[in-house]
Amino acid sequence: MDQFRTELHSTPAEYKISHHDPMLTLGSCFADSIGQKLKAAKFSVSANPFGTLYNPLSIHKHVLQSIYNQTPQEHTYLQHQGIVLNFDFHSEFSSTSKNQLETKIKEAISQAHHFLKSSKFVFLTYGTAWAYERLDTKEVVANCHKMPSRQFHKFLLTQKKILESFDEFYRALKIFNPEIRIILTVSPVRHLKDTLELNSVGKSILRLTSHTLNELYSDVDYFPAYEILLDDLRDYRFYSSDMIHPTSDAIDYIWKKFSDRYFDSKTTTVLEKWQAISKAIDHKAFHPLSSAHQNFLKETLTKLQDLRTTVNVEEEILNIQSQLTPIVE
Repeated sequence: MDQFRTELHSTPAEYKISHHDPMLTLGSCFADSIGQKLKAAKFSVSANPFGTLYNPLSIHKHVLQSIYNQTPQEHTYLQHQGIVLNFDFHSEFSSTSKNQLETKIKEAISQAHHFLKSSKFVFLTYGTAWAYERLDTKEVVANCHKMPSRQFHKFLLTQKKILESFDEFYRALKIFNPEIRIILTVSPVRHLKDTLELNSVGKSILRLTSHTLNELYSDVDYFPAYEILLDDLRDYRFYSSDMIHPTSDAIDYIWKKFSDRYFDSKTTTVLEKWQAISKAIDHKAFHPLSSAHQNFLKETLTKLQDLRTTVNVEEEILNIQSQLTPIVE
């Protein structure tokens, strides 16, 4: 026996992502991880602009708010320990002033509205099928903000409910941006507060729903991040110290699988060139004014200028130019 692991071989997608394709990521912290990877790789991406979201209904709601450029209703705001928050948003959206928070939320939704209009892809990561409903309004919240549990009803979303919610935002999205495609994934991060048993129940609903959506909609694709971490890597050395979140090595591995599935050879070549330049830029010179380092800067600048028609490297070009010493005649 010469094989000691079950590697997941994901087939290439029918459509590819290029550096000219804007992408919006929404959902759990895994959506943020992939979003940050895309940013570092010089893709045009808006990564989790509303903060971390976990249940599908809240994720879908934010897409609809972005489409309609619609701000939250008054009753979604709350004040807790002198801080103003909103039940539809992550706690990073908070302020001591309601007006300031309203402005911050309005700006985030407006930016997402304009970005979504030109986006080619939406990457959604479902974190849990467990949701919290406000008892006073019967509305599902994105975040309870540590308010008393007696104000909420915790329940398990059904596949039917998620499918109905998805179809509502999908129809609106395709009218708003007919060319956009959706990539779904289920977060491999376990929700231990639900217990391992109930986490498995919730994840199974999300996985079944993602499979169904992949079957029902031709422009919806499923990326198996959940299976890659739990079945392919399947070892605690790929988990951080909390034994829940993936390590940077695990994220890099999943990113490689994502690249293999969605990037064509041209995009991969550009990415390899940028990674080499990025490493060079990160290099700290002991003697920045030496002729050797100045030549190195000039060579790096030439490489950046060759890439500028494909990816946005204007900031890096200005940075290199600022380090070049003027020629004295």
